[in-house]
Amino acid sequence: MLKHRGFPSRMPGSDFQFTIRRANPKGVTPLIRRERYRDRKAVDRRADELFMRALWDHFGDQPFERGNLDAGRLSWLFGREVVAAEEPFDPTSYEALLVISVEVARASFPAVFEED
Repeated sequence: MLKHRGFPSRMPGSDFQFTIRRANPKGVTPLIRRERYRDRKAVDRRADELFMRALWDHFGDQPFERGNLDAGRLSWLFGREVVAAEEPFDPTSYEALLVISVEVARASFPAVFEED
């Protein structure tokens, strides 16, 4: 499992983690598309925004390996702002390639891209 050095491990001041320390011995947690409803808590929306900012700062519009990125946090963006960069895509692989869908990400998280 690739460890993304320099990537933030969690949202500051919270228990929302962005990366994992080691591979799951029971098997890889699959990436799924989680539905984001309008009534989500502000702290959940803030965690999504900070995670998207970290992805953009670290990878930009280039494909990246899933590696040690947290499946739970990634699943909130998967299928919309973060999409598969390869076919066939294996959602249970740490080596799976992903890419940021820049147009969708800009629409969902405009504050992340304002500084560009």
